[in-house]
Amino acid sequence: MATFLYRLGRWSFLRRRLVTLLWVALLAAVGVLAAKAPAAPDDGFAMPGTEAQKAFDLMDERFPGAMSDGASARIVFVAPSGQKITAANNQQTVEKTVAELAHGEQVVGAAGPFKTGTVSQDGTTAYATISYDAKPGKVSTGATDALEQAAQHARDAGLTVDIGGTALMAGGDAGGSAEAIGMAMSAVVLVITFGSLLAAGLPLLTAVIGVGLGIALITGLGSVLGLSSTTSTLAMMLGLAVGIDYAVFIVSRYRAELLDGYAPKEAAGRAVGTAGSAVVFAGLTVIIALAGLSVVGIPLLAKMGLAAAGTVVIAVLVALTLVPALLGFIGPRVLPRKLRNPRRAAAAGAGARPNGGTRWARFVLRRPVAVLVGGVIGLGVLALPALDLRLGLPGDEAKPTSTTQRRAYDHLSEGFGPGFNGPLTLLVDAKGVPDPKGAAQQVADAVKGLPGVVAVTPAAFNQAGDTALVTAMPATGPSEAATTDLVHAIRDKAPGLKSATGATVLVSGPTAMNIDVSQKMNDALLPYLAVVVGLAVLLLLVVFRSVLVPLKAAAGFLLSVAAALGAVVAVFQWGWLAELIGIEQTGPVMSMMPIFMIGVVFGLAMDYEVFLVTRIREAYVHGEEPGEAVVTGFRHNARVVTAAALIMISVFAGFIGMNEPMIKMMGFGLAAAVAFDAFVVRMAIVPAALALLGRRAWWLPRPLERIVPDIDVEGANLRTEPPLPGAPADGTGSDGTGTEPARHSVGV
Repeated sequence: MATFLYRLGRWSFLRRRLVTLLWVALLAAVGVLAAKAPAAPDDGFAMPGTEAQKAFDLMDERFPGAMSDGASARIVFVAPSGQKITAANNQQTVEKTVAELAHGEQVVGAAGPFKTGTVSQDGTTAYATISYDAKPGKVSTGATDALEQAAQHARDAGLTVDIGGTALMAGGDAGGSAEAIGMAMSAVVLVITFGSLLAAGLPLLTAVIGVGLGIALITGLGSVLGLSSTTSTLAMMLGLAVGIDYAVFIVSRYRAELLDGYAPKEAAGRAVGTAGSAVVFAGLTVIIALAGLSVVGIPLLAKMGLAAAGTVVIAVLVALTLVPALLGFIGPRVLPRKLRNPRRAAAAGAGARPNGGTRWARFVLRRPVAVLVGGVIGLGVLALPALDLRLGLPGDEAKPTSTTQRRAYDHLSEGFGPGFNGPLTLLVDAKGVPDPKGAAQQVADAVKGLPGVVAVTPAAFNQAGDTALVTAMPATGPSEAATTDLVHAIRDKAPGLKSATGATVLVSGPTAMNIDVSQKMNDALLPYLAVVVGLAVLLLLVVFRSVLVPLKAAAGFLLSVAAALGAVVAVFQWGWLAELIGIEQTGPVMSMMPIFMIGVVFGLAMDYEVFLVTRIREAYVHGEEPGEAVVTGFRHNARVVTAAALIMISVFAGFIGMNEPMIKMMGFGLAAAVAFDAFVVRMAIVPAALALLGRRAWWLPRPLERIVPDIDVEGANLRTEPPLPGAPADGTGSDGTGTEPARHSVGV
C-alpha cells in the first residue's frame, strides 16, 4: 500500500493543476446538483419496535388528519399578582389571543383554556394549546412570529405570557457560530504548530472543500436517499474535524521529509506513502464506527452515521490527492523561512535541544509503571460517576431560565403540578370489543388508581368509535425516574386490562417516547460497542501485525470514553461545575450521548493511535530498539498529535457556549473524551505499555503471520526500492547516513 500511495502522492504533486482543477470542478458540479435538487423529506424521529411508536402509527391510522407527531405550542397565561385569570378582563384577553392564532399559518387547531378546562385550581394560571400541521423543527418562521406577536399582545394587556411546546423547536441546520469558533481556534493552533501561515492555512482550506463537497452531496441526494438537513449535522462536525487532522498528518510528514533533504516532489510522495497509509486506516476506523450506528435500529441515526461516513471518505481522498497537489504549489514555503535553506536547517537541527516529544517519551521510558498505573487510576476515578448514569431526553426543563420555554415549563409546574409538562397518552384499541366505551372507562379507572397518577381525562373516541385516547397526568416531571416507573407500571397492567376488557392499551406521547428512546439506546450500547471495537481490532491487527497493540488501543479507548461519560454525569447530572459552563438545571444525560461518544471518539482516538504508533513501528521495523523506537515516534509525531487533539477539542468546545442543553452536552462530552484519549491514553498509557512490553508488543503468532496480509503501512518498501527521480542524489536514506539500518523480522 505504501508504494501505491507514494506513487499517488508524487503523481498528484506533479499533476497539481489537473488534480486541483478536478476537485474544484467536482465541487462546482455537486454544488449545482444540490442547488437544483428537490427539497429533502422531513425526517421524523421514528423508533421502530417501540410501544410508543406503535401507538403513534395507530393514532395516524385511526385518527386521520390528527397528525400525532405534529408540532404544538402551549401558551401559558399567568394573572397579575392578586388577580385571577378567570376575571372578566383577563379572560377576554386570553380568548382574544387564542382567536388571533386560530386561523394563523399552519395552525390546525387552537384549544382555549376556558373551553377545555385547562385552568389551575387556584385560578391564577391557564394554558391554551395550538396545533400545527408541521413536524417539530419545521414550523415556518411566519407561524412562530405570529405566535410570539400574539403572546406580546397579551403581555401588553397586563398578563404574564410564555410559550412552551415543540413549535419553537429549532431545525436541524448545521453551521453557525460554533463552527466559526472552532475554525478560528484551529487556525491559531496550526500557526503555532507549523510556524507558517501557508502550512496552517492548507489544512483549513482542504477541510472546508471536503466538508462542502460532502454537505452538497447530502443535499443533492437528499430526496433520492431520504436524507434531510438533520442528517448533515454529524457529517459537518466530523468532516471538519478529520479533514483538518488528515491534512495536518500529511503536511507535517512532508515538512519532515523536506528537512531530511528530499526534493519537494519526492517528499510529497514519501509523505503520502507513509502518513497517507496512516490516514487510510485511521479513516477506515472512523467509517466503521459511523457505519456501525446502523445496528442501533434508529433510522435517523443510521442515516446520520452513513452520511458522516461518506464525508470521512471524501476527507481521506482529499488528504491523499488534493493536499499533495496544493503542496506542489507551495513547495518549500510550507517551512518557516529560517528552515528553507538546507544548510541553515541542518545547522539549526544540529544545535537544537531534544524537542518536547523526545523529552516526554524518555521520561515515560524511565518510569513506565508509574505512568501506566497513574493514567489508569486517574481515568478510573473520573469514570466512577458513570456508574450513576441516567439516560433521558432533556426537554424544556433543562433550558436556561432566560428562555420562554423554560419559564412556561415552570409556570405549568407551579400552577398544575410537574406532571402537566409530561402527560401520558393512553391509546385504547377497542376494535372488535362489544362495549368500547365501557372498556375505555375501565382502563381510565384502573390507571387512575395507580400511585403517581394525579388526574385522568375522559376518553376521546375517534369517528369510528373503536379507538379512544385517555390522558394520564403523572405527579412527577417528565425526566424524573418516578415517571419512568409509572410508564412501566401502566404497561405491566395492560395485559390484565386486555383480559378483562378485550381492549389493547398502549402508552405513548412525548414522555413515553423519550423513555422508549432511552431504553432502546441503552439496549443497543453493548452490541454497538462489540461491533465497532471488534471490527477495529481486526483492522488494527492488519495495520500493526500485532495482537497486543490493537487490544491495548481498544482498552485505552474504553477507559477514555468511560472517563468522559463520568465527567458528563458529574457536570450535567450531578451539577459539579455546572455554573461555570452555564448549566442552570441538572437532569438525565441525553440518551444518544453514549452512542455518539463511542462512535465519534472511537474514530478520532484511532486516528491518533494509528498515526503515532505507525511511526513507532516504522522506527522499530528499520532497526531501532523498542525503547528508542518509542522516542523516535514521539520526536516526530507527538507535536502533530497534540496539535490535532487541540484542534478537535477546539471544534467540540465551541459547542459548549450554545444555549441548547443537548448541543452543550455533546460539545463538552466530546471535548473531554478527546482530551482524555489524546493526552492520557495515547501520550502516556500507550508509550508506557509499549515500554513494558518491549519486543512482545509486536508479536504475531505464526498461524496469523501466514494469513494476515502485509500491507506495508510503515513504508518499509520505500527504503528498499531504488528511489525515483527527485530523491537525494547520493542515495542516502531518510536518516542521511547513506546506509539502511537492519530490519527486525516482524512479518513485514
